[in-house]
Amino acid sequence: MQATRIGDFEVHRISEFEGPFIAPEVFFPEYDPEVLRANPDMAGPQLIDPATGKLVFSFHSFVVKTGHHNILIDSCIGNNKERPTRPQFHQLQSPFLVDLASTGVTPEQIDYVMCTHLHWDHVGWNTRLDNGRWVPTFPNARYIMARREFEHWQAVQQRSEESPHRYAFEDSVLPVVRTGQSVLVDDNYSLEDGFFFESAPGHTPGNVVIHARSRDDRAVFLGDVLHHQFQLMQPAWSTLACTDPALSRTTRTRLVEEYAERGTRLLPGHFPSPTAGRIVRRGSAFRYVFE
Repeated sequence: MQATRIGDFEVHRISEFEGPFIAPEVFFPEYDPEVLRANPDMAGPQLIDPATGKLVFSFHSFVVKTGHHNILIDSCIGNNKERPTRPQFHQLQSPFLVDLASTGVTPEQIDYVMCTHLHWDHVGWNTRLDNGRWVPTFPNARYIMARREFEHWQAVQQRSEESPHRYAFEDSVLPVVRTGQSVLVDDNYSLEDGFFFESAPGHTPGNVVIHARSRDDRAVFLGDVLHHQFQLMQPAWSTLACTDPALSRTTRTRLVEEYAERGTRLLPGHFPSPTAGRIVRRGSAFRYVFE
């Protein structure tokens, strides 16, 4: 498993699934096929699967070795989780922990789990099933979550809303709260290793991106501000998964323009391998250049 470097940091990507996931007209309520027809050179196996016409997604986590700590950014889908409305991932059995071990890190050696947001596909490995109980997968870790994000999903859970995110809150978030391992922080939280949160609301109310800085190098773990490269051709396109599509659109457009202007290195939450790359301006739109 090849590592990416951010200065002195070593970054490993652990993918639970990569391939065709969902049709663009389903995922993007405002989808217009003319956008792709007008940009034929943008089509390809990293954008849309030619056999199915579905968007190509990756569901992954990042392990960052700073030299002081081992940090897991977003914990992906998880095994044995009840996700009946997501049949592709219902009761999943993946080799995530084997893949984690291949990076040279055991669950006991993870010091921090940092969450961009608390959707079901970003918190699943927070916990594992042990004799019928959900227990923290990373027994020595502190689980860092934005307080605003936690309080939103706590309210959803208390209203007993039918949602895979509610199920995830119950089986993947509350167990680490009960063990005292959760840390609820403000949207501008910073960790001494060179990591800090930046508020990026819209996809969820407390959504954040995570900046990492080492020496003169920096990168941003983008979570779900961008799900797919299509959104660079049309930054206005929010997804069916966005809590507040209008705010998501505003946040995404702002960050896309800022990152393109600065040439910021990005590690999005669902872009396929090799994932890391940069946004470049192309006329009135943008495109993603993979490393």
